[in-house]
Amino acid sequence: MNKKILTLFLALAASASAFGQANISPAKAQAKKVILLGGVVHTGNGQVINNGYVVFEKGKITGVGDATTVKFATNDGEMINVNGKHVYPGFIAPVNTLGLVEYESIKATLDFQEIGNLNPHIRSLVAYNTDSKVPATLRSNGVLMAQIRPSGGAISGSSSIVQLDAWNWEDAAVKTDDGMHVTWPAAPRFRGGFAGFRPGFSAEAMAERTQAAILELNSFFAEAKAYNEGAKPAETNTRMAAMAKLFKGEQKLYIAANTQKEIVAAVSFAKKFGITPIIIGGGEAYLITDFLKQNNVPVIVNQPHSLPSNIDDDVNMPYKNAAILYNAGVTVAVSINDFWQQRNLPFMAGTVATWGLDKEKALQTITLNTAKILGIDKTTGSLEVGKDATLFISTGDALDMKTNKIEKAFIQGRDINLDNLHKQLDKKFSDKYTIK
Repeated sequence: MNKKILTLFLALAASASAFGQANISPAKAQAKKVILLGGVVHTGNGQVINNGYVVFEKGKITGVGDATTVKFATNDGEMINVNGKHVYPGFIAPVNTLGLVEYESIKATLDFQEIGNLNPHIRSLVAYNTDSKVPATLRSNGVLMAQIRPSGGAISGSSSIVQLDAWNWEDAAVKTDDGMHVTWPAAPRFRGGFAGFRPGFSAEAMAERTQAAILELNSFFAEAKAYNEGAKPAETNTRMAAMAKLFKGEQKLYIAANTQKEIVAAVSFAKKFGITPIIIGGGEAYLITDFLKQNNVPVIVNQPHSLPSNIDDDVNMPYKNAAILYNAGVTVAVSINDFWQQRNLPFMAGTVATWGLDKEKALQTITLNTAKILGIDKTTGSLEVGKDATLFISTGDALDMKTNKIEKAFIQGRDINLDNLHKQLDKKFSDKYTIK
């Protein structure tokens, strides 16, 4: 009996292992010049070239412009006719746990959170799984880069920026340890019900706990700053030492905060330590646009497809938030929750485009604006000479769920495979159930 159970267990383990194996190899380095000729070129910086061209070689863009002003020899490289199609810079998904979670219900595949409240020494990049089945589904919608970050606690650790076609995390890294992530302490908020009543916790008790958490955060930052500015100690404090890049200005500070009171407090906190933060979430950021602009604070708006922050808010406010911020002069990007939803990021920007922004400005919230906020705009985020050839071709509007159809995509000039598990399953069962 035991032998039968062991045999069954090994068979199940083997099948699970087989399912978990990567079946799409990363693309090889660009071998020859590629010319995309004709079509609508959306540069990502607000410019649209209706009959344009994009040329790239050795992974870098070497030419962008009006196709009617140039002539290319037929033997000058690989010529791809994109007449009637659209060319876009690769979309960038900020603030997510992509590659850190595979199955939410299995603890062994959750690598996004550590035990403890103050974990600045945690690095998300080393846990990034390039064999995850999820990134391939993003590539099929034009999302070619992502900022992966840890979560949990007041200080979660460092995020990194990756491209989504790699053999391992070293290959994937575009910018390592780009920012430290903090969740601003806030009392729980409740909708409707018993006026926010929570059994066992009075409003005063929750306010005291929140204040205590803020004091703890202040104390840790003050100690870490003193530690890193003082003489090098005999024994290294890993947590304190991990804050060094932040205080040197080599790392950005991302603070998750939603209400206007929390945002103001978070910005004031960061300024006290000589840091200009980036606000993540910003559900009520539209109420304090002047404050954000005066302090030069960017906002990564979270989940436009969501309920408003307050029960008496305009029900469409989550759709409008990004546009209000953008039009007020605040640098704004759009993000979306979790890891598995990231493929829908373009459609979040599409929603923003119908609620106060024109389409090219909405496009910037997932391309150039995001690159600026993450500190990678010198190499990516738009189709400009000298930048990485990370881009794609769509037969329709890439921000529209109905017409977005990615025909071809390149990451740093490499012609990547757009197959994924979803497409494989669709073909498998379409073959079985198609009526002949």
